[in-house]
Amino acid sequence: MSEIAKIELGGKVFEFPVITGTENEKAIDISNLRQDTGYITLDTGYKNTGATTSAITFLDGEEGILKYRGYGIEELAEKATFIEVAYLLIYGNLPTQDQLNQFRDSITKHTLVHEDMKQFFEAYPAKAHPMGVLASMVCSLSTFYPESLDPHRSAEAKNLTIHRLIAKLPTLAAWAYKNSTRHPFMYPKNEFDYCKNFLYMMFAMPTEDFNVDPVVVDALNKLLILHADHEQNCSTSTVRIVGSSQANLYATISAGISALWGPLHGGANQEVIEMLEKIHNDGGDVDKWVAKAKDKDDSFRLMGFGHRVYKNFDPRAKIIKKACDDILEKLGVNDPLLAIAKRLEQVALEDEYFKARNLYPNVDFYSGIIYKAIGIPTEMFTVMFALGRLPGWIAQWKEMTENKEPIGRPRQIYTGEVLRTYVPIEKR
Repeated sequence: MSEIAKIELGGKVFEFPVITGTENEKAIDISNLRQDTGYITLDTGYKNTGATTSAITFLDGEEGILKYRGYGIEELAEKATFIEVAYLLIYGNLPTQDQLNQFRDSITKHTLVHEDMKQFFEAYPAKAHPMGVLASMVCSLSTFYPESLDPHRSAEAKNLTIHRLIAKLPTLAAWAYKNSTRHPFMYPKNEFDYCKNFLYMMFAMPTEDFNVDPVVVDALNKLLILHADHEQNCSTSTVRIVGSSQANLYATISAGISALWGPLHGGANQEVIEMLEKIHNDGGDVDKWVAKAKDKDDSFRLMGFGHRVYKNFDPRAKIIKKACDDILEKLGVNDPLLAIAKRLEQVALEDEYFKARNLYPNVDFYSGIIYKAIGIPTEMFTVMFALGRLPGWIAQWKEMTENKEPIGRPRQIYTGEVLRTYVPIEKR
């Protein structure tokens, strides 16, 4: 017999079905609550509200589980490429060799952006934040591809838009950085794979040979995979609600980038580096700052430790810790901030105070260290996050549109003034 939830209001009992997901998650379906009862639910921040059903990502914060389309994040990070994972998220299954070749070839054909867009970059000041530039440039792609504005296009036309966006985002991201340094733009080299091509456009110079350590390329590949999707977070929910209006994909992803820009969402790894700089500028006494973090009357908090979703451990942190160790060892980077980070990591993994509270280093802690070690500036950290999250956003948009979900329209409880009479200004 199907499980039923009952709510009693004004002496009447109303019944609502209980839905069980494939991982035994349970939800009370209140889709008809307002229609049947006249009431709505109040759930500030949507912490207890499921806005959709989805077959893309499963996350269990209590058990530290993250799966894309049923595949454990540990296995994907170890064995797959980012392009394979992008295909998996968007199309539902890992690609065959032929499918992967076609997908990769299609992306390779679209890495260039229109030459007119270079003028847009040049109009931004050198100090413009690259996330603002990226959000604007992604949205402006819709003006170069007006056919993308039609929400009722064929599957083939939608796929072309998807492939264009995956191909062009690394170019736009790298050019946003080049513009901030006033260095010449580097055009994509399509003989390189996705990650190496991005690093080339970021760091190469016209008069120099470009060489990048495979350890760096591998670490970037893993970071992008680990960030590729994370269920219904702030930016993903933004993508789904903007997309529900049938806005074009470029505008929809631009909205996701803007949501990710917020320091409470995508800026965590940037805050890690800023914290390390604060400790370094104070003399580098890690024990002093650890004591401040333990003092409940002190406002200082260690950034990059613990997670609001994962109550036990962040499964992504275990994976990226090894990549972080490999990079620091291989590159031999001599940076005082990284030395402080390694000391903080040691304390968090051994100190009973942190262990008892599950305050282990999370993916943001290690990703910030890796980006710092390979020379990516702090203001580009959130751009890197967006680069990884793109296939997840696209997958969520694609699922929502194919399911013909209605336009998002949350309700509210009004707490303002009741009816008032207009008073002429001379009598106020």
